[in-house]
Amino acid sequence: MTASEPEPLSPKHAAKRRQIIEAAQRILARDGLAACTARAVADESPLTKSAIHYYFQDMDEIVDAAMAAHLAAFLSLVRAAADRYADPSERFWAAVRTYLEIFTHQPGTARLWFAYWVDAGERSRTGPIDSMHHAATELLASLLTDIPIAHAAPRAHALLSYLLGTVVQQAIRPLPFTALASEIAELCGPELVMPTT
Repeated sequence: MTASEPEPLSPKHAAKRRQIIEAAQRILARDGLAACTARAVADESPLTKSAIHYYFQDMDEIVDAAMAAHLAAFLSLVRAAADRYADPSERFWAAVRTYLEIFTHQPGTARLWFAYWVDAGERSRTGPIDSMHHAATELLASLLTDIPIAHAAPRAHALLSYLLGTVVQQAIRPLPFTALASEIAELCGPELVMPTT
């Protein structure tokens, strides 16, 4: 192990950190970013407020870890939707449809994500946001590459920007998926076959 590598956590230490992160995830999903305080996390977990500060440097670290866990679960659902199909175009459309449906069925998710992004940006803590955007773009790029779509990586980046904007638009003035699919197909290129349903 080099001086720059952190020491591995003991199983007990890792378990306590996981309890704290899971408590923060529940608070964030239920009550939003502003409600995720050390006191709230302590009340939601079997640990004390001082124990929380022992296992994490600050609340930013806890919130970042909890939001990263939310994103991992979100991307897992999107991936699982794609994995139900063998055809690359069907895989892509299932993933995109699921991406949008999660926000439609759980409107608090969009508010939480945007509040987190704004808060992190205002405090110049963009590293976690960049990592999350990279993970989402990477998934979209892999789906586009399988079709295959030319220039999959930059198109995936543009598609993620489109989807983020569409989440806001759908909350205000929802459009049917067929209209969105037409815009997405135009954005991604002529190789993308439109969904059948």
